[in-house]
Amino acid sequence: MGIKRIGILTSGGDSPGMNAALRAATRYGIKMDLEVYGISRGFAGILDEEIAPLTFKDVAGTMERGGTILRTARCPEFKVAQVRDEAAQKLKKHGIEALIVIGGDGSLSAGALLNDDHGVPCVGIPGSIDNDIYGTDMSIGVDTCLNTVMDAIQKLKDTASSHERAFIVEVMGRECGYIAMMSGIITGAEAAIIPEVPVDYDKLAERLLEERKRGKINTIIVVAEGAASAYTVARHLEHRIGYETRITILGHVQRGGSPSAFDRVIATRMGIHAVKSIMEGQYGVMVGLQAQGIARVPFSDVLTKKKKLNMELYDISFLLS
Repeated sequence: MGIKRIGILTSGGDSPGMNAALRAATRYGIKMDLEVYGISRGFAGILDEEIAPLTFKDVAGTMERGGTILRTARCPEFKVAQVRDEAAQKLKKHGIEALIVIGGDGSLSAGALLNDDHGVPCVGIPGSIDNDIYGTDMSIGVDTCLNTVMDAIQKLKDTASSHERAFIVEVMGRECGYIAMMSGIITGAEAAIIPEVPVDYDKLAERLLEERKRGKINTIIVVAEGAASAYTVARHLEHRIGYETRITILGHVQRGGSPSAFDRVIATRMGIHAVKSIMEGQYGVMVGLQAQGIARVPFSDVLTKKKKLNMELYDISFLLS
């Protein structure tokens, strides 16, 4: 007999489009005669038994909302096998036969452990604005984040030109420089400082001074938080370039906002395919976007292989600035 009741949770950092994935999985699941339950506050919600049925109405009007209506929370105790055993028992108590986990690598790791070690069938959906998850070309929320960063930098360029200043803009990206690199390209920034490439401040300063000689009156440098602090970059550059810098740290504004059309579409597709994967008995996988299609990628690959940045795009960010 097939699975009849599934649970869905969102975990870790929120990203725009999580609600669209939840909506799609819920409505598709119900149409396929499944009972769909929402688990509030991620894995902590399993332990606290914050588990309730979801209906068509519960997810109505949610696709355009940022964040996650299920809310999210960190749950460091989930690293302990005994705690995961307790969670598996509580899912069983509520009749949850399979779980869809929407989140980043930490959330997918927890889902993989439940799947492999505790007998809870799990399927993952990638939600991370860093775009650092192996096995998917884009994660839910990345496109919206890029549009937010682009809008902020374009506004900063206006004031940078007015005052003939350099602005250093710090964006998210602990281990992956995708957001910094891509926002550098789409805003015409002078430099993108990313974790994957060591920065040479002397060469960067020479480049900025050459740009000034060419008559450029504004300077934008985008730095990923995992590469350096914006304050560190400013300290290294100011005495080398001899003119004022201003710092903007975009912070959590990058996580918010109504999801873009692209994020709504990929989230919807991933939500449906996560349910399909469960119905077809394929667990221990993440559904990911690959070459415009949706692929099922084993957790073992997702969690052990590193996603590589397209360095051709990094070179473009320098060539065209």
